[in-house]
Amino acid sequence: MATPVVELRILFFFFFLNVLSRVSEGSQTPSPSSPPVVSRIAFGSCSNQSSPQPIWDAIVDFDPQVFIWLGDNIYGDKRRPWRVFGKERTLGPWKNAPRFYPSDEHHMEDNYAAAKANPGYSRLRNKAKVIGTWDDHDYGLNDAGKEFNGKNTSQRLLLDFLDEPEDSPRRKQAGVYTSYIFGSNQKQIKVILLDTRYHRDPLSSDGTILGETQWEWLQNELYGPESQITIIASSIQVISNLSATTGPLFYMESWGRFPKERDRLYKLIADSKRDGVLFISGDVHFGEITRNDCANKYALYDITSSGLTQAVEKAVPPLLAFLVRFAVRLTPTTMRVYSPKCRYSTCTYGRQNFGAIEIDWDAVPQRVKIEVRDVHGDPAIGVNLLLSELQQRNVNKIYRREEAYRQHCTLEIDLPWVHRYCLALLFGGAIAATVVALGILIKTITSFSKRFIRKYKVD
Repeated sequence: MATPVVELRILFFFFFLNVLSRVSEGSQTPSPSSPPVVSRIAFGSCSNQSSPQPIWDAIVDFDPQVFIWLGDNIYGDKRRPWRVFGKERTLGPWKNAPRFYPSDEHHMEDNYAAAKANPGYSRLRNKAKVIGTWDDHDYGLNDAGKEFNGKNTSQRLLLDFLDEPEDSPRRKQAGVYTSYIFGSNQKQIKVILLDTRYHRDPLSSDGTILGETQWEWLQNELYGPESQITIIASSIQVISNLSATTGPLFYMESWGRFPKERDRLYKLIADSKRDGVLFISGDVHFGEITRNDCANKYALYDITSSGLTQAVEKAVPPLLAFLVRFAVRLTPTTMRVYSPKCRYSTCTYGRQNFGAIEIDWDAVPQRVKIEVRDVHGDPAIGVNLLLSELQQRNVNKIYRREEAYRQHCTLEIDLPWVHRYCLALLFGGAIAATVVALGILIKTITSFSKRFIRKYKVD
Protein backbone atom coordinates (compact mmCIF):
# COMPACT_ATOMS: atom_id res chain seq x y z
CA MET A 1 0.00 0.00 0.00
CA ALA A 2 1.41 3.37 -1.06
CA THR A 3 2.15 5.90 1.60
CA PRO A 4 0.74 9.44 1.40
CA VAL A 5 4.20 10.70 0.42
CA VAL A 6 4.41 8.27 -2.51
CA GLU A 7 0.89 9.15 -3.64
CA LEU A 8 1.80 12.82 -3.52
CA ARG A 9 4.89 12.18 -5.66
CA ILE A 10 2.85 10.21 -8.20
CA LEU A 11 0.24 12.98 -8.37
CA PHE A 12 2.95 15.59 -8.86
CA PHE A 13 4.57 13.47 -11.60
CA PHE A 14 1.35 13.25 -13.64
CA PHE A 15 0.68 16.94 -13.09
CA PHE A 16 4.16 17.74 -14.44
CA LEU A 17 3.59 15.53 -17.51
CA ASN A 18 0.30 17.31 -18.19
CA VAL A 19 2.00 20.72 -18.01
CA LEU A 20 4.74 19.58 -20.40
CA SER A 21 2.14 18.26 -22.83
CA ARG A 22 0.27 21.57 -22.86
CA VAL A 23 3.48 23.54 -23.34
CA SER A 24 4.45 21.27 -26.24
CA GLU A 25 1.05 21.69 -27.87
CA GLY A 26 1.25 25.42 -27.44
CA SER A 27 4.66 25.56 -29.11
CA GLN A 28 3.35 23.69 -32.17
CA THR A 29 0.06 25.53 -32.57
CA PRO A 30 0.28 29.04 -34.05
CA SER A 31 -0.96 31.85 -31.92
CA PRO A 32 -4.42 33.05 -32.92
CA SER A 33 -2.86 36.45 -33.64
CA SER A 34 -0.16 35.04 -35.97
CA PRO A 35 -0.66 35.87 -39.66
CA PRO A 36 -1.70 32.82 -41.68
CA VAL A 37 0.94 31.13 -43.79
CA VAL A 38 0.57 31.91 -47.51
CA SER A 39 1.56 29.12 -49.88
CA ARG A 40 -0.44 29.91 -53.06
CA ILE A 41 -0.34 33.20 -54.96
CA ALA A 42 -2.00 33.90 -58.31
CA PHE A 43 -1.43 36.92 -60.51
CA GLY A 44 -2.49 38.27 -63.87
CA SER A 45 -2.82 41.28 -66.14
CA CYS A 46 -4.49 42.62 -69.27
CA SER A 47 -8.17 42.04 -68.55
CA ASN A 48 -10.62 43.77 -70.86
CA GLN A 49 -13.83 44.31 -68.93
CA SER A 50 -15.86 43.95 -72.14
CA SER A 51 -14.46 40.53 -73.07
CA PRO A 52 -15.55 37.09 -71.84
CA GLN A 53 -13.57 36.12 -68.73
CA PRO A 54 -13.87 32.36 -68.19
CA ILE A 55 -10.38 32.23 -66.70
CA TRP A 56 -11.64 33.34 -63.27
CA ASP A 57 -13.02 29.83 -62.72
CA ALA A 58 -9.54 28.34 -63.11
CA ILE A 59 -8.04 30.96 -60.79
CA VAL A 60 -10.66 30.30 -58.13
CA ASP A 61 -10.07 26.54 -58.46
CA PHE A 62 -6.35 27.14 -57.88
CA ASP A 63 -7.51 28.48 -54.50
CA PRO A 64 -4.98 31.28 -54.05
CA GLN A 65 -4.71 33.09 -50.75
CA VAL A 66 -3.48 36.21 -52.55
CA PHE A 67 -4.21 37.53 -56.05
CA ILE A 68 -2.02 40.26 -57.57
CA TRP A 69 -3.16 42.55 -60.37
CA LEU A 70 -0.20 43.50 -62.57
CA GLY A 71 -1.88 46.24 -64.57
CA ASP A 72 -4.28 46.77 -67.45
CA ASN A 73 -6.86 45.67 -64.92
CA ILE A 74 -9.33 47.43 -67.19
CA TYR A 75 -8.99 49.02 -70.61
CA GLY A 76 -9.98 52.56 -69.80
CA ASP A 77 -8.63 54.44 -72.79
CA LYS A 78 -10.24 54.47 -76.22
CA ARG A 79 -8.83 53.77 -79.65
CA ARG A 80 -9.52 54.93 -83.14
CA PRO A 81 -9.80 52.38 -85.96
CA TRP A 82 -6.88 51.72 -88.27
CA ARG A 83 -7.13 54.27 -91.07
CA VAL A 84 -4.72 54.97 -93.91
CA PHE A 85 -6.85 57.69 -95.49
CA GLY A 86 -9.34 60.27 -94.27
CA LYS A 87 -9.33 63.02 -91.67
CA GLU A 88 -8.01 60.87 -88.83
CA ARG A 89 -5.18 58.78 -90.25
CA THR A 90 -3.77 56.39 -87.66
CA LEU A 91 -1.52 54.26 -89.86
CA GLY A 92 1.51 55.03 -91.98
CA PRO A 93 4.12 57.81 -91.97
CA TRP A 94 1.40 60.30 -92.91
CA LYS A 95 -0.76 59.59 -89.85
CA ASN A 96 -2.10 62.70 -88.12
CA ALA A 97 -3.94 61.19 -85.13
CA PRO A 98 -2.79 58.85 -82.34
CA ARG A 99 -4.47 55.47 -82.25
CA PHE A 100 -5.28 55.72 -78.52
CA TYR A 101 -6.79 58.62 -76.62
CA PRO A 102 -7.99 58.99 -73.01
CA SER A 103 -11.59 58.57 -71.93
CA ASP A 104 -13.38 60.63 -69.30
CA GLU A 105 -13.69 59.81 -65.61
CA HIS A 106 -17.23 58.47 -65.86
CA HIS A 107 -16.25 56.04 -68.61
CA MET A 108 -13.37 54.77 -66.45
CA GLU A 109 -15.72 54.37 -63.48
CA ASP A 110 -18.16 52.36 -65.58
CA ASN A 111 -15.36 50.10 -66.79
CA TYR A 112 -14.16 49.45 -63.25
CA ALA A 113 -17.72 48.75 -62.14
CA ALA A 114 -18.14 46.21 -64.93
CA ALA A 115 -14.85 44.52 -64.03
CA LYS A 116 -15.71 44.37 -60.34
CA ALA A 117 -19.18 42.97 -61.00
CA ASN A 118 -17.89 40.00 -63.00
CA PRO A 119 -19.23 36.89 -61.19
CA GLY A 120 -15.95 34.98 -61.44
CA TYR A 121 -13.92 37.88 -60.11
CA SER A 122 -16.46 38.40 -57.32
CA ARG A 123 -15.95 34.79 -56.24
CA LEU A 124 -12.20 35.34 -56.16
CA ARG A 125 -12.57 38.49 -54.05
CA ASN A 126 -14.56 36.51 -51.51
CA LYS A 127 -11.81 33.90 -51.20
CA ALA A 128 -8.50 35.74 -51.59
CA LYS A 129 -6.75 38.93 -50.63
CA VAL A 130 -6.66 41.06 -53.79
CA ILE A 131 -3.87 43.61 -54.26
CA GLY A 132 -2.41 45.26 -57.32
CA THR A 133 -0.74 47.97 -59.33
CA TRP A 134 -1.51 49.47 -62.75
CA ASP A 135 -0.16 49.63 -66.28
CA ASP A 136 -0.92 51.98 -69.15
CA HIS A 137 -4.53 51.18 -70.08
CA ASP A 138 -5.86 51.54 -66.52
CA TYR A 139 -3.45 54.42 -65.97
CA GLY A 140 -5.50 56.13 -68.65
CA LEU A 141 -3.56 56.08 -71.93
CA ASN A 142 -1.56 53.58 -73.95
CA ASP A 143 2.21 53.77 -73.28
CA ALA A 144 1.78 56.90 -71.14
CA GLY A 145 4.17 58.06 -68.44
CA LYS A 146 4.54 61.05 -66.15
CA GLU A 147 3.30 63.45 -68.84
CA PHE A 148 -0.28 62.10 -68.61
CA ASN A 149 -2.53 64.76 -67.06
CA GLY A 150 -5.23 62.41 -65.80
CA LYS A 151 -3.01 60.29 -63.55
CA ASN A 152 -4.33 61.59 -60.22
CA THR A 153 -7.91 60.79 -61.16
CA SER A 154 -6.84 57.38 -62.44
CA GLN A 155 -5.01 56.72 -59.17
CA ARG A 156 -8.14 57.38 -57.14
CA LEU A 157 -10.24 55.14 -59.39
CA LEU A 158 -7.75 52.27 -59.21
CA LEU A 159 -7.55 52.44 -55.42
CA ASP A 160 -11.35 52.47 -55.23
CA PHE A 161 -11.40 49.34 -57.40
CA LEU A 162 -8.89 47.66 -55.07
CA ASP A 163 -10.94 48.65 -51.99
CA GLU A 164 -8.02 50.62 -50.61
CA PRO A 165 -8.95 52.22 -47.24
CA GLU A 166 -9.70 55.92 -47.34
CA ASP A 167 -6.88 56.66 -44.90
CA SER A 168 -4.31 54.61 -46.85
CA PRO A 169 -0.97 56.35 -47.59
CA ARG A 170 -1.45 55.27 -51.21
CA ARG A 171 -4.23 57.83 -51.52
CA LYS A 172 -1.91 60.65 -50.49
CA GLN A 173 1.33 59.78 -52.30
CA ALA A 174 2.31 60.39 -55.92
CA GLY A 175 1.93 56.89 -57.36
CA VAL A 176 0.40 53.56 -56.35
CA TYR A 177 3.53 51.71 -55.17
CA THR A 178 3.27 49.82 -51.87
CA SER A 179 4.30 46.60 -50.12
CA TYR A 180 2.70 43.79 -48.10
CA ILE A 181 3.95 41.14 -45.67
CA PHE A 182 2.28 37.72 -45.54
CA GLY A 183 3.02 34.95 -43.06
CA SER A 184 5.44 35.02 -40.15
CA ASN A 185 8.56 33.46 -38.67
CA GLN A 186 10.44 31.42 -41.28
CA LYS A 187 7.51 31.33 -43.72
CA GLN A 188 7.24 34.96 -44.68
CA ILE A 189 6.58 36.50 -48.09
CA LYS A 190 7.05 40.15 -48.94
CA VAL A 191 5.25 41.56 -51.99
CA ILE A 192 6.54 44.83 -53.42
CA LEU A 193 4.26 46.52 -55.95
CA LEU A 194 6.07 48.99 -58.20
CA ASP A 195 4.53 51.90 -60.08
CA THR A 196 6.10 52.03 -63.55
CA ARG A 197 3.83 54.81 -64.86
CA TYR A 198 3.43 57.83 -62.59
CA HIS A 199 7.07 58.98 -62.72
CA ARG A 200 8.25 57.35 -65.95
CA ASP A 201 10.16 59.43 -68.49
CA PRO A 202 9.53 59.09 -72.26
CA LEU A 203 10.31 55.67 -73.71
CA SER A 204 13.29 56.72 -75.81
CA SER A 205 14.95 58.80 -73.09
CA ASP A 206 16.75 56.14 -70.98
CA GLY A 207 15.56 58.29 -68.09
CA THR A 208 13.79 57.13 -64.96
CA ILE A 209 10.98 54.64 -64.52
CA LEU A 210 10.37 54.93 -60.79
CA GLY A 211 11.40 58.48 -59.90
CA GLU A 212 13.72 59.29 -57.00
CA THR A 213 11.06 59.16 -54.29
CA GLN A 214 10.03 55.65 -55.27
CA TRP A 215 13.67 54.59 -55.59
CA GLU A 216 14.35 55.70 -52.00
CA TRP A 217 11.25 53.85 -50.84
CA LEU A 218 12.30 50.69 -52.71
CA GLN A 219 15.76 50.82 -51.16
CA ASN A 220 14.21 50.95 -47.69
CA GLU A 221 11.97 48.00 -48.57
CA LEU A 222 14.84 45.83 -49.79
CA TYR A 223 17.12 46.74 -46.90
CA GLY A 224 14.31 46.17 -44.40
CA PRO A 225 13.57 43.04 -42.33
CA GLU A 226 14.31 39.83 -44.20
CA SER A 227 11.69 37.50 -45.64
CA GLN A 228 12.11 34.07 -47.15
CA ILE A 229 10.59 35.22 -50.46
CA THR A 230 10.34 38.73 -51.90
CA ILE A 231 8.09 39.16 -54.94
CA ILE A 232 8.69 42.37 -56.89
CA ALA A 233 5.69 43.09 -59.10
CA SER A 234 6.35 45.21 -62.18
CA SER A 235 3.67 45.93 -64.75
CA ILE A 236 6.28 45.66 -67.53
CA GLN A 237 8.89 42.95 -68.06
CA VAL A 238 12.11 43.36 -66.10
CA ILE A 239 14.51 40.78 -67.52
CA SER A 240 13.36 40.27 -71.11
CA ASN A 241 14.07 42.92 -73.72
CA LEU A 242 12.34 41.63 -76.83
CA SER A 243 12.27 45.11 -78.34
CA ALA A 244 15.98 44.64 -79.03
CA THR A 245 15.08 41.82 -81.41
CA THR A 246 11.61 42.76 -82.68
CA GLY A 247 12.65 46.26 -83.73
CA PRO A 248 12.33 47.99 -86.08
CA LEU A 249 9.11 46.08 -86.83
CA PHE A 250 7.53 46.88 -83.47
CA TYR A 251 8.55 47.67 -79.91
CA MET A 252 7.31 46.65 -76.48
CA GLU A 253 7.70 48.42 -73.18
CA SER A 254 10.14 46.89 -70.71
CA TRP A 255 12.87 47.77 -68.26
CA GLY A 256 15.29 46.82 -71.03
CA ARG A 257 14.39 50.05 -72.82
CA PHE A 258 15.70 51.90 -69.77
CA PRO A 259 19.04 50.11 -69.34
CA LYS A 260 20.38 52.49 -66.69
CA GLU A 261 17.28 51.98 -64.56
CA ARG A 262 17.44 48.22 -64.92
CA ASP A 263 21.12 48.16 -63.98
CA ARG A 264 20.26 50.29 -60.95
CA LEU A 265 17.53 47.83 -59.96
CA TYR A 266 19.86 44.84 -60.27
CA LYS A 267 22.57 46.61 -58.29
CA LEU A 268 20.14 47.56 -55.53
CA ILE A 269 19.02 43.94 -55.16
CA ALA A 270 22.62 42.68 -55.16
CA ASP A 271 23.81 45.31 -52.68
CA SER A 272 20.90 44.63 -50.33
CA LYS A 273 21.94 40.95 -50.15
CA ARG A 274 18.28 40.08 -49.95
CA ASP A 275 17.40 36.42 -50.49
CA GLY A 276 14.43 34.99 -52.33
CA VAL A 277 13.76 37.77 -54.86
CA LEU A 278 11.40 36.95 -57.75
CA PHE A 279 9.95 39.31 -60.36
CA ILE A 280 6.44 39.00 -61.76
CA SER A 281 5.25 41.05 -64.74
CA GLY A 282 2.54 41.42 -67.39
CA ASP A 283 1.76 43.73 -70.35
CA VAL A 284 2.92 41.75 -73.41
CA HIS A 285 -0.15 39.51 -74.05
CA PHE A 286 1.77 36.26 -73.72
CA GLY A 287 3.33 34.26 -70.92
CA GLU A 288 6.97 33.33 -70.43
CA ILE A 289 9.57 32.80 -67.73
CA THR A 290 12.93 34.55 -68.06
CA ARG A 291 16.06 34.38 -65.99
CA ASN A 292 19.25 36.39 -65.46
CA ASP A 293 22.18 34.50 -63.95
CA CYS A 294 24.64 37.38 -63.91
CA ALA A 295 22.83 40.31 -62.30
CA ASN A 296 22.96 38.97 -58.75
CA LYS A 297 24.66 36.34 -56.62
CA TYR A 298 21.77 34.01 -57.38
CA ALA A 299 19.56 33.72 -60.45
CA LEU A 300 16.77 36.27 -60.83
CA TYR A 301 13.53 35.01 -62.40
CA ASP A 302 10.77 37.03 -64.06
CA ILE A 303 7.43 35.24 -64.45
CA THR A 304 5.36 37.06 -67.07
CA SER A 305 1.62 36.41 -67.20
CA SER A 306 -0.43 38.27 -69.81
CA GLY A 307 -3.26 38.33 -70.30
CA LEU A 308 -6.41 37.28 -68.57
CA THR A 309 -8.42 38.16 -71.68
CA GLN A 310 -5.89 39.66 -74.13
CA ALA A 311 -3.53 37.30 -75.96
CA VAL A 312 -1.40 37.46 -79.10
CA GLU A 313 -2.93 34.32 -80.59
CA LYS A 314 -6.39 35.90 -80.40
CA ALA A 315 -5.24 38.34 -83.08
CA VAL A 316 -5.32 35.59 -85.72
CA PRO A 317 -7.76 32.77 -86.57
CA PRO A 318 -7.05 29.58 -84.58
CA LEU A 319 -5.81 27.79 -87.69
CA LEU A 320 -3.09 30.43 -88.10
CA ALA A 321 -1.87 30.37 -84.49
CA PHE A 322 1.15 28.37 -85.63
CA LEU A 323 2.33 31.46 -87.53
CA VAL A 324 2.49 33.40 -84.25
CA ARG A 325 4.57 30.63 -82.69
CA PHE A 326 6.79 30.56 -85.76
CA ALA A 327 7.39 34.30 -85.41
CA VAL A 328 8.24 33.77 -81.74
CA ARG A 329 10.75 31.10 -82.73
CA LEU A 330 12.42 33.64 -85.04
CA THR A 331 12.65 36.19 -82.24
CA PRO A 332 15.86 35.41 -80.35
CA THR A 333 15.99 35.89 -76.61
CA THR A 334 18.89 34.99 -74.39
CA MET A 335 16.94 35.12 -71.14
CA ARG A 336 13.97 32.81 -71.71
CA VAL A 337 13.90 29.64 -69.63
CA TYR A 338 13.44 26.50 -71.72
CA SER A 339 12.03 23.60 -69.76
CA PRO A 340 10.56 20.16 -70.51
CA LYS A 341 7.45 21.40 -68.70
CA CYS A 342 6.68 23.86 -71.54
CA ARG A 343 3.66 23.02 -73.67
CA TYR A 344 5.29 24.45 -76.81
CA SER A 345 8.92 24.31 -77.82
CA THR A 346 9.14 28.12 -77.78
CA CYS A 347 8.39 28.07 -74.03
CA THR A 348 5.95 30.93 -74.47
CA TYR A 349 2.18 30.80 -74.20
CA GLY A 350 0.13 33.11 -76.41
CA ARG A 351 -3.37 32.39 -75.15
CA GLN A 352 -5.24 33.59 -72.08
CA ASN A 353 -3.28 32.76 -68.94
CA PHE A 354 -2.58 33.54 -65.30
CA GLY A 355 0.49 33.13 -63.13
CA ALA A 356 0.74 30.78 -60.17
CA ILE A 357 3.30 30.50 -57.38
CA GLU A 358 3.18 27.60 -54.93
CA ILE A 359 5.51 27.28 -51.95
CA ASP A 360 5.90 23.99 -50.12
CA TRP A 361 7.04 25.30 -46.75
CA ASP A 362 6.99 21.85 -45.14
CA ALA A 363 9.17 20.11 -47.72
CA VAL A 364 12.79 19.37 -46.87
CA PRO A 365 14.31 21.27 -48.56
CA GLN A 366 11.61 23.90 -49.13
CA ARG A 367 10.41 24.21 -52.73
CA VAL A 368 8.88 26.86 -54.99
CA LYS A 369 6.86 26.10 -58.12
CA ILE A 370 6.30 28.92 -60.61
CA GLU A 371 3.90 28.43 -63.51
CA VAL A 372 1.91 30.10 -66.25
CA ARG A 373 -1.46 28.36 -66.44
CA ASP A 374 -4.12 28.30 -69.14
CA VAL A 375 -7.82 29.05 -69.02
CA HIS A 376 -8.49 25.56 -67.66
CA GLY A 377 -5.89 25.88 -64.92
CA ASP A 378 -3.42 23.51 -66.59
CA PRO A 379 0.28 24.47 -66.62
CA ALA A 380 1.60 25.77 -69.95
CA ILE A 381 5.04 26.81 -68.67
CA GLY A 382 6.64 25.94 -65.37
CA VAL A 383 9.82 25.78 -63.34
CA ASN A 384 10.43 24.02 -60.02
CA LEU A 385 12.99 25.58 -57.70
CA LEU A 386 14.52 24.86 -54.35
CA LEU A 387 14.19 27.88 -52.11
CA SER A 388 17.92 27.54 -51.47
CA GLU A 389 18.53 28.36 -55.15
CA LEU A 390 17.29 31.88 -54.41
CA GLN A 391 19.86 32.59 -51.75
CA GLN A 392 23.13 34.49 -51.74
CA ARG A 393 26.26 32.71 -52.89
CA ASN A 394 29.84 33.74 -52.24
CA VAL A 395 30.48 33.91 -55.96
CA ASN A 396 30.59 37.16 -57.89
CA LYS A 397 28.24 36.79 -60.87
CA ILE A 398 27.54 40.45 -61.52
CA TYR A 399 27.07 40.92 -65.26
CA ARG A 400 29.88 42.50 -67.26
CA ARG A 401 29.34 43.42 -70.89
CA GLU A 402 32.80 42.21 -71.91
CA GLU A 403 32.16 38.66 -70.65
CA ALA A 404 31.92 35.90 -73.23
CA TYR A 405 28.49 34.61 -74.18
CA ARG A 406 26.74 32.72 -71.41
CA GLN A 407 23.22 31.43 -71.33
CA HIS A 408 20.95 33.75 -69.33
CA CYS A 409 23.76 36.32 -69.11
CA THR A 410 24.27 37.89 -72.52
CA LEU A 411 21.72 40.63 -73.18
CA GLU A 412 19.60 40.57 -76.32
CA ILE A 413 21.12 43.86 -77.40
CA ASP A 414 24.57 42.22 -77.45
CA LEU A 415 23.63 39.48 -79.91
CA PRO A 416 25.28 39.48 -83.37
CA TRP A 417 23.15 41.68 -85.61
CA VAL A 418 22.29 38.87 -88.04
CA HIS A 419 20.89 36.82 -85.17
CA ARG A 420 19.32 39.78 -83.44
CA TYR A 421 17.40 41.04 -86.47
CA CYS A 422 16.51 37.71 -88.08
CA LEU A 423 12.77 38.39 -87.72
CA ALA A 424 13.08 41.81 -89.36
CA LEU A 425 15.34 40.38 -92.06
CA LEU A 426 12.88 37.59 -92.80
CA PHE A 427 9.97 40.03 -92.85
CA GLY A 428 11.88 42.42 -95.10
CA GLY A 429 12.90 39.54 -97.34
CA ALA A 430 9.30 38.36 -97.56
CA ILE A 431 8.15 41.87 -98.51
CA ALA A 432 10.91 42.15 -101.11
CA ALA A 433 10.07 38.72 -102.54
CA THR A 434 6.39 39.69 -102.69
CA VAL A 435 7.21 42.93 -104.51
CA VAL A 436 9.45 41.09 -106.98
CA ALA A 437 6.79 38.44 -107.53
CA LEU A 438 4.15 41.10 -108.14
CA GLY A 439 6.49 42.86 -110.55
CA ILE A 440 7.08 39.65 -112.47
CA LEU A 441 3.36 38.93 -112.50
CA ILE A 442 2.53 42.42 -113.79
CA LYS A 443 5.24 42.19 -116.43
CA THR A 444 4.00 38.76 -117.52
CA ILE A 445 0.40 39.97 -117.76
CA THR A 446 1.50 43.07 -119.68
CA SER A 447 3.61 41.03 -122.09
CA PHE A 448 0.81 38.53 -122.63
CA SER A 449 -1.69 41.34 -123.21
CA LYS A 450 0.55 42.97 -125.84
CA ARG A 451 0.96 39.69 -127.67
CA PHE A 452 -2.77 39.08 -127.57
CA ILE A 453 -3.51 42.58 -128.91
CA ARG A 454 -0.96 42.18 -131.72
CA LYS A 455 -2.39 38.83 -132.68
CA TYR A 456 -5.91 40.25 -132.59
CA LYS A 457 -4.90 43.12 -134.92
CA VAL A 458 -3.21 40.73 -137.36
CA ASP A 459 -6.26 38.51 -137.44
